Amino acid sequence: MRNFITELAYNHILWTTVTAWLIAQILKVLFCYIKEKKINFRRLVGAGGMPSSHSALVASLATSVGLSEGFNSVNTAIAIIFAFVVMYDAAGVRLAASRQAATLNKIIDELFEEGEFHQERLKELLGHTPVEVIVGAGLGIILAVVFY
Repeated sequence: MRNFITELAYNHILWTTVTAWLIAQILKVLFCYIKEKKINFRRLVGAGGMPSSHSALVASLATSVGLSEGFNSVNTAIAIIFAFVVMYDAAGVRLAASRQAATLNKIIDELFEEGEFHQERLKELLGHTPVEVIVGAGLGIILAVVFY
């Protein structure tokens, strides 16, 4: 067990990847502050927003593995495919779910104005725009190269 913890503590790829995620989450708070003129600490753990922390994480992982093991390795191929699946999900499926939630919330608001209807609002900020995904991926790649 002790060896396991020591190995994790010195896992350069793990810490580079976690750092990319953390920086992306902090940037979300800063961009939200610039846009809304108030600090929203929920952005530190929430989904959606600029930049995509999921994209930063998986792009950093794929780049770090590639730099460490070579871009022709099986592990790099797995990491790249994993990154594409996560980024596609962030910009595709989750963005569509966000738009559906916004539409349903609008319907609920309109129904509520006309009569009694008590429904919990759906979370609308789930996915990312393609720009948010690209910026997150770029951030992850840059941080992996810088920390290598």
